[in-house]
Amino acid sequence: MAIKLEMLRVFRAVAEKGSLSGASDILGRTPSAVSMMLSQLEEHLGAPLFETERKNRLTPLGQLVLEESSRATDAYERSVDAIRRHAQSIAGTVRIAAVPSATIAILPNVVSAFRVKRPEVRLEISDVDSEFVRRRVMLDEADIGIVSAAPDDTSGGTVILEDDLGIVCRSDGKIAAKVTDGAAVSWNLMELEPLIANPLCNLVTHPRVSALLMECNLEARNTMALLSLVRAGLGATILPRSALQDRLGDLSFIVPRDPGTRRELRKISRADSLLSPAAQAFWAAL
Repeated sequence: MAIKLEMLRVFRAVAEKGSLSGASDILGRTPSAVSMMLSQLEEHLGAPLFETERKNRLTPLGQLVLEESSRATDAYERSVDAIRRHAQSIAGTVRIAAVPSATIAILPNVVSAFRVKRPEVRLEISDVDSEFVRRRVMLDEADIGIVSAAPDDTSGGTVILEDDLGIVCRSDGKIAAKVTDGAAVSWNLMELEPLIANPLCNLVTHPRVSALLMECNLEARNTMALLSLVRAGLGATILPRSALQDRLGDLSFIVPRDPGTRRELRKISRADSLLSPAAQAFWAAL
């Protein structure tokens, strides 16, 4: 007969309480049932665990078994608790890959509200462009992805935000000055300053933007890096309104309408696997 975890649990209770009756109280068993379980354990080991029938003095073997029983039952309880908390969406890890603008526009508020309800869930957030977000989700390196897409994009995902794309430039630069002078708000304004490219520029279908992208020799993919480059006077870029929030300061956001261009943020996950309970909860929060 193999040693069972329940035997170790019963033995530990008896050793710590020093009596069968004390152990039976905390185990919810009768003293005779506790005694039978101890006898089975000692029979399997082939040696006594207690020096007297009163169960208040351990043999050297009993002392060793108590140490190992404590270690084994503690580890078991920790594992059961972790499984229970994970199943109840209380604990676990959720890996999120998101485009940089989503880490500014959406995630701070979502994470804040989520942590109030599930403070023990570990959130791992990485900001990469849409191509790499999709790759990480596909390779199971992320549970949930947030990508940018044009409204007519058929690549899938659930829309969680839609907003305008516009020109971000210095307020004292040539583009802003032209708009102040009453010039038509057009994507053609981009030719007045060097273009700082980023993947969102590809969503704009205006021919002048397409031509500037072919000529561009400066590109960044992180929103904060793009804003820093614009502030440094190195050119203008294209970003969604929600990515700016209250970060404009000395910058201007100009929305051309020839054509007006909208950007969607979509949440994605692998279609061939189920999200963990914690990830399902974060998906719902998004």
